[in-house]
Amino acid sequence: MDTNQYLEMFIEESKEHLQSCNEHLLELENNPEDLGIVNEIFRSAHTLKGMSATMGYEDIADLTHKMENVLDAIRNAKIRVTTEIIDVVFQAVDDLEEMVLDIAAGGTGKKDVQELVEVLNRIEAGGSAVVAASAETAATAVAEMETQQNGHSDLQFDEYDMTVIGQSFEQGYQAYEISIQLREDCLLKAARVFMIFEIFEKSGEVIKTVPAVEQLENEDFEETFAVALLTKEEADVLKAKIMKVSEVENVVVRPITNETLLQGRVEKEENIVKKAAVEKVDSPTNPKSAVVSGEKQNRKNVTAQAGNKTIRVNIDRLDILMNLFEELVIDRGRLQSIASELHNAELTETVERMTRISGDLQTIILNMRMIPVETVFNRFPKMVRQLARDLDKKIALEIVGAETELDRTVIDEIGDPLVHLIRNALDHGIEKPAERLAKGKPEEGTVTLRAYHSGNHVFIELEDDGAGVNRERVLAKAISNGIVSAEMADTLTDKQVAELILASGFSTAEKISDVSGRGVGLDVVKNTIESLGGHISIDSKEGYGSLFQVQLPLTLSIISVMLVELEKEMYAIPLSSIIETAIIQTSDIMNAHNQKVIDFRGNIVPLVDLKEIFETADGDYEADDYQSVVIVRKGDKLAGLVVDSFIGQQEIVLKSLGNYLQNVFAISGATILGNGQVALIVDCNALIK
Repeated sequence: MDTNQYLEMFIEESKEHLQSCNEHLLELENNPEDLGIVNEIFRSAHTLKGMSATMGYEDIADLTHKMENVLDAIRNAKIRVTTEIIDVVFQAVDDLEEMVLDIAAGGTGKKDVQELVEVLNRIEAGGSAVVAASAETAATAVAEMETQQNGHSDLQFDEYDMTVIGQSFEQGYQAYEISIQLREDCLLKAARVFMIFEIFEKSGEVIKTVPAVEQLENEDFEETFAVALLTKEEADVLKAKIMKVSEVENVVVRPITNETLLQGRVEKEENIVKKAAVEKVDSPTNPKSAVVSGEKQNRKNVTAQAGNKTIRVNIDRLDILMNLFEELVIDRGRLQSIASELHNAELTETVERMTRISGDLQTIILNMRMIPVETVFNRFPKMVRQLARDLDKKIALEIVGAETELDRTVIDEIGDPLVHLIRNALDHGIEKPAERLAKGKPEEGTVTLRAYHSGNHVFIELEDDGAGVNRERVLAKAISNGIVSAEMADTLTDKQVAELILASGFSTAEKISDVSGRGVGLDVVKNTIESLGGHISIDSKEGYGSLFQVQLPLTLSIISVMLVELEKEMYAIPLSSIIETAIIQTSDIMNAHNQKVIDFRGNIVPLVDLKEIFETADGDYEADDYQSVVIVRKGDKLAGLVVDSFIGQQEIVLKSLGNYLQNVFAISGATILGNGQVALIVDCNALIK
């Protein structure tokens, strides 16, 4: 079977199942007794194992199977959930993610996980073997030896084991269940086990033991243990070799055949049926359980209906669709321009109708590209858990508004900046438990990650209740780095001081750590966000915590702009940056620190003459009695852009200037207008200091 056609689907679904495992593992750590969570993790792991085996990725299937065994032992109450077990399962999920990503990058998905597999095997056999060991006595061990001779097996094989055994038959191997009983007065049981396993390793391959290998090594068993062995040697030869080991009382070698495997499967299914029948008999007597069952069934039906209405679409196809629609928007603008010139009623009516329809189509296409920010947020709970353990801190992460949607282009870029911010908040924002208690705070710190829509923007906020930004340390570092002068430092507000940590290479960390130094990498965060047309601001109160606020545009492809004119040339200013337009008297312009400013509603706003910036002509405020000004904003900073005239509002398609014009000052792109003219798009963030 050619599996390449299913590769993309396999990768996407594998990522979804692994993310589900991560989320439910975090829940399980907080609710270790909730077997429903274990079942959810088991279901995701089981599906992933089946997909991997079908696609031929045996390494993923094997590791998932080992993880599945641990989960099965938990849900059967053979072992209890502990933080250490959760850590190991998390490591297994991490390795599986690496293997899937390797496949996505064109690799084979292979990874050396032998050490992890051994740990999983030891965990799997933990509780069940201990129970068996405590329950068994020497007499029952002898009795079990006799029952095994009569054909009853002590080893329980799952589907994976049965598959391995079945494949070994095809390759000429034989499978044996070997039960060994040591003498009651045996002093060095672990040494005898080692000698017996040496014989097994030379003869074939051990696929299962009861108790587990770790318990055998620790002598955590009575006198009897059983082994499933794949070998090409005869049963009598094997028995003779084992009996030569001193202090071995008895050996029973029983062949494993397809018939015995089938019998084991039937017995297993009968037990499941009996268990289900008991539950069915009990359930009608409990009205509450019947109601819950009905609710589950309803939810299942709703989920099934929702699933039937969903299809997977390659994102490249959506990009092509978006590009085609962008061309349609350009032609729509051209038609509107022609209709306004010809004054033909039928043409005008048709263009208006086309404008309405294309507007609806635009909304649908943009919504198709919108993705909930939870696709980014989902990776953070696990990261916070691990960092909190590494830093020896107690930290709770709260996520609010994960359903808020953003354009996938923005989603792709925002993940890494948020990782930087969270790592900084954990490392240098939240204090150690002892410090927090000394300050009268709860020992567990709280980091809140929230997202919400506001107008044409999405805001992502990261708030912590930690130590906040130390004003003295930040100012001392800023002065030593030459970022601000000593005279200017005294005039800065706490907010302005906090935002100094966004400067390039700025750090107040006393030592470099693997996690972060507050400020290390934050200039990269700022640059990335501003390249997306966004803005980052910081509010901090020393001793009480910090709030990082990231403002992002909903989409990057089609934006609303105000068209303005400069010396017969048209420029576009994004509406998302504009507060309002104004006509001011030239006589109202003042000078402050060699900068022309105006008093705008009680605020002193600096003026920026775009003709001077873009060198279209010599700016001269005295030429006219009135000036056209566009008031724009970057965070809480304002500026007035002086232009010749306002043309009007329009939706335009943002086009890149290409590789050769990437670093043009104050220009973020270009667009083609309805009359075929190219208008440059002004980058307001670059103009506001």
